[in-house]
Amino acid sequence: MKKLFLMGCLLSFAVVLFSCSSTPKVTRVDENEQIDLSGNWNDTDSKLVAGEMIEDSLSRPWLDNFMMKKQAKPRIIVGTILNKSDEHISTETFTKDLEIALLNSGKASFVASKDQREEIREERMDQADFSDPATVKKFGKELGADYMLKGQINTITDAAGKTTLKYYQTELELIDIETNEKVWIGQKKIKKVVGKSKYKA
Repeated sequence: MKKLFLMGCLLSFAVVLFSCSSTPKVTRVDENEQIDLSGNWNDTDSKLVAGEMIEDSLSRPWLDNFMMKKQAKPRIIVGTILNKSDEHISTETFTKDLEIALLNSGKASFVASKDQREEIREERMDQADFSDPATVKKFGKELGADYMLKGQINTITDAAGKTTLKYYQTELELIDIETNEKVWIGQKKIKKVVGKSKYKA
C-alpha cells in the first residue's frame, strides 16, 4: 500500500515538474519595437518597406501631373503582390501596410479591393430587398480607381559556414488603369546577415 502511495506521489510530482518546465515564458513588448529572431522577413520589414516605397511613389512627378489635370487626388487600388521568395511571407499583411501608408499620406484616396467590392455589392442587393427605401444605397455610384499598385517580393540567400546573408528585393509598379501606362516603378532592398550561435540549445 505504501509503495502504491509513494508511486502515486512520484507520478504527481513528475507531472507537475513537466508542466512547469514546458510552460513558455511570454514577455509583452511594444508593437513598434524592432525584433529579429530568425532573420526572416517580419513585421518590421513589412512596415518599413511599405512606408518608404509609398513615400517615394507619392514624391514623383506623376502625382503632380495627375492633380493638375484632374484637380483631384488620385484613387488607387492595391492589386496582387506576389511572393517569389524562398520563404513564407504574408502578402496580405504587406498589402494592408501599403494601404495604410497610402491612406495616411493624405495624398491619395483609396478604393476597396475586389473581394471587398463583391461583399459590399451583396449588401446593396440585400438593402434593395429588405431595407427602408429611404436608406437604400444605389447601384452605379461606385468610384473607379485611377491606378493599380502591383508588385512582388524576391529573395536571394547566400551562406558560408555559420553565417547566412539574406537579401530581399521588393518591386512595386503603379499602373494607369485606363491606359496601362506605368507611371512609377519602385524598388526597395534589404540585406540581413544572420550568424548562427556556436552553442546548441
